[in-house]
Amino acid sequence: MNINASIIDQRLSAVSASIAQRAQDELSITDPTRLKSLAFVHLSVQTLLDISPDEAFDCLTEGTQDFGVDAMQISEEFDGEFVVTLFQGKYKHKNLDGNSTFPESGVSSLIRAIQVLFDPQAQLQPINPRLLSRVEEVRSLIRDGYIPQVRAVLCNNGLHWNEAADILIKQAGFNNQVTWEYLNHDRLVSILQSTKPINDTLHLTGSAIIEDFNFSRVLIGRIHIKGIYSLMHRHGERLLDRNIRRYLGLQGNRVNEAIRDTLLSKESNNFYFYNNGITLVCEKFDYNALQRGDYQVNVENLQIINGGQTCMTIYKTLKDHMFEPPSDAYILLRLYQLPRDNDHLIRQITYATNSQNPVDLKDLRANDELQKRLEVDIEQLGYSYRRKRTDSTIKPVDITSGVAAEAVLSVWRQKPHQAKFFSREHFGKLYDHIFSEDLTGAQVIIATLIYRITENRRKRPKDNDPPFIRYASCFLAMQMGHYLLEDMKLVLEDLGHVHLNKAEMLIRERGEDYLERAIVAIDSALHKLYGTREVSLQQLAATFRRGDLIEQLLE
Repeated sequence: MNINASIIDQRLSAVSASIAQRAQDELSITDPTRLKSLAFVHLSVQTLLDISPDEAFDCLTEGTQDFGVDAMQISEEFDGEFVVTLFQGKYKHKNLDGNSTFPESGVSSLIRAIQVLFDPQAQLQPINPRLLSRVEEVRSLIRDGYIPQVRAVLCNNGLHWNEAADILIKQAGFNNQVTWEYLNHDRLVSILQSTKPINDTLHLTGSAIIEDFNFSRVLIGRIHIKGIYSLMHRHGERLLDRNIRRYLGLQGNRVNEAIRDTLLSKESNNFYFYNNGITLVCEKFDYNALQRGDYQVNVENLQIINGGQTCMTIYKTLKDHMFEPPSDAYILLRLYQLPRDNDHLIRQITYATNSQNPVDLKDLRANDELQKRLEVDIEQLGYSYRRKRTDSTIKPVDITSGVAAEAVLSVWRQKPHQAKFFSREHFGKLYDHIFSEDLTGAQVIIATLIYRITENRRKRPKDNDPPFIRYASCFLAMQMGHYLLEDMKLVLEDLGHVHLNKAEMLIRERGEDYLERAIVAIDSALHKLYGTREVSLQQLAATFRRGDLIEQLLE
């Protein structure tokens, strides 16, 4: 028995239990064997994409007529492109030796899916509604001129696919628009065990600057890119624990593509000058101060806080292309030895060194005074505000900062299209608009309760629901907020903690009525916009993404 395969198998028991109800309600999966396979895909999605359990479940498309796609995530568009990550899982229940090769047939089916799903002109064979809504969303983006970059992730609890499958991938002719990744029990365990401290040795070249000040130490030097490759080979994504993002891949990320292209070009010897370098923190570093250079630096509890994308791109480029970089291909390295109890300083350095790039700022905003105030305010009202990410199960009384942002932007700020399709800016450009100084804990709670009703309908539509129901949850929430305020005879500015009990009662008693009224209102607005002509799912996806209905709904 393979130890890592056994660890993952044990973990899947807990995952299966946590998703069993949603699997039954949304995917009609109750068989224990199928549920465990689904749990494996769920764990793979959550771990690789570094998202919450609920977000990971929303990505799942496994079931009948799934086209060989077990999960699908669509990123927001950026710089004319967007990334679609496809997952296919193959889990061996009775064989935990970890020696089963990923089947060639699985690779073949995903190739066929990619050939059809990303061509808006291609005829779709029957696929399940959950997958269809995502496919039409993708096709809608393509019709609007955005270019898809596809990340195909093949997951199993065994071995890599064989050479014949590699030939199939090359013959498909996708070139650089599709990248293929492999995820198995070993890689999953490596990511999940990332809390183990990393102690290693950095081999620097040439002179270095080492200074002590403010109870900290700083080392600035240069390291050969092969040293980075070796470091990432030994520790992988565990080095990115304090980094804001897990590796974003090459395709669809212009910065990472440029790094790869420089490494593969004749200019790789100038890599030191073209790259901003990497920043690492540790609890302690030592070196032989009697040397004049070429130090071997021993580090304890090492972490990369800026430059993680660069390091992973170096590793993947050297690994995939198996080339020997020139002897003078270096990168700038900054190493900070910081006090063990100074997490605040590490957060500030992480923010300062990453804020020039388009990143998810949710974690960085977690310690804002406004977020802390909301936490206290919401807790006093009987709920729990999770301003920091956590792996623990979300309870009905828990409200995460991400859900709060989407709910408030939809319900009270009347920007439902930005709530659903601009989530990367919720804690960036839209942060002050969403989390204004006058936002109260009661307003957050009420918006979230409304938003949960519409999200539940999106995830579990009724048989007679109109097709737009899978795209309109934020728009429905906006309408429901109007109805609630009308019944309470209040304006938003006056909605406070004294009204929370009444609002909760109205949502319990009339929430479904509000939702049905909102569905009728949106259906009417669509008819005004399109008349009697038939509207495709692609058009619907585009309509809600652009917010074309907001003006009519507000009228």
